[in-house]
Amino acid sequence: MSIPPPDGPQHQVGPPPPQFPYGGRPGCAPYGLYGPGGPRPPAVVNGVAVAALVLGVLCFLPGLGLVLGLVALRQIKRRGERGRGMAVAGSVLSSLGLALWTVALATGVAADAWQGVKDGTRGNSVLGLRKGECFDSPGGLEGSATDADRVPCAREHDGEVFAVVTVPDGAYPGDARLTGTADERCHALQDAYVMDTWALPGHVDVYHLTPSRESWDVGDREITCVLGNRDAGAALTGSLRRDATTLDAHQLAYLEADRVLDTALDEMPEAEFAEDDLPGHRRWAGQVAEAAAEQAGMLRAHEWPAGARRPVRDLAADLDEAGEEWARAAEAGDAEAYYEHSYRGWDLVDHDGSITARKALGLATTPPLYDEEAEREPESGDMKV
Repeated sequence: MSIPPPDGPQHQVGPPPPQFPYGGRPGCAPYGLYGPGGPRPPAVVNGVAVAALVLGVLCFLPGLGLVLGLVALRQIKRRGERGRGMAVAGSVLSSLGLALWTVALATGVAADAWQGVKDGTRGNSVLGLRKGECFDSPGGLEGSATDADRVPCAREHDGEVFAVVTVPDGAYPGDARLTGTADERCHALQDAYVMDTWALPGHVDVYHLTPSRESWDVGDREITCVLGNRDAGAALTGSLRRDATTLDAHQLAYLEADRVLDTALDEMPEAEFAEDDLPGHRRWAGQVAEAAAEQAGMLRAHEWPAGARRPVRDLAADLDEAGEEWARAAEAGDAEAYYEHSYRGWDLVDHDGSITARKALGLATTPPLYDEEAEREPESGDMKV
């Protein structure tokens, strides 16, 4: 038996069907889901998180990558931005990179890596410049330098490398300390590269390339000593190298003997006048006397070529007389007697005898000129890599 539906309005059992007033259908929201305030744009991605991830992936400056990752996490939480996953990933990767750098430094792997960097950049970088190479630098020899175009020394060039010094590992020592070390070490090594100091033009000065903080962080521990024009904007032509690679045995023997007396003469007391420090000047005069005797002995001990025997013999005789005068100065009882004998000693070691011997040996014959006023402060010759 069927029950006819009741008369009047029909009643629906259960919830009412959904309404889609804008033409939608179940499962779709054609105009998006918005809050009561209207449409909201998606949250922006935190830029610091992106930077942290990049540094973490590249393993470059891991300490900075870790710091940026932590900063990004705080900014994301405070600002409601996106990028938390990138910040976390950057922090983790940077932490791993920092740990690897620590192990590398402790085991010497960093040194091998740095050598690989130098070998890979020898084409056009200041990294890996070697002793005896001449180069041009787009920015000259002052300020910061990254590029170095190697050129034959016979051509015009900005600088010539005469030594490379490795400094101890550890924390970055700072610009001032590196500059002081570079100035001291480079000037000490200059005479080993240019043994014939008479061949060094007066317009040549010493520069040095020192590690910057950034290059230090990737393993740079080298100071590069460079000879360049005193005018940083001017060039040099020709190699200044005068050592065992360019000199013959007779020239080397002469220069090694010549250095003995030059070294003693350079150790003059700080007090300019003997009246101010007679004991100090007397001690110095005794050292000069010993050096003159030693140089004369070295000159006589060598077998010189025929054309150089007489001038070298005459030079040795002058050194004997000079040594005697300096010995008398060392025993002087007062400043007047000291000056009398030291002046004679200076006259006997003047350049005349040296010029004759040098000419016979094929060495430079023009004595060096020293322009005290033209000397630059040590810091002005510093370049950062």
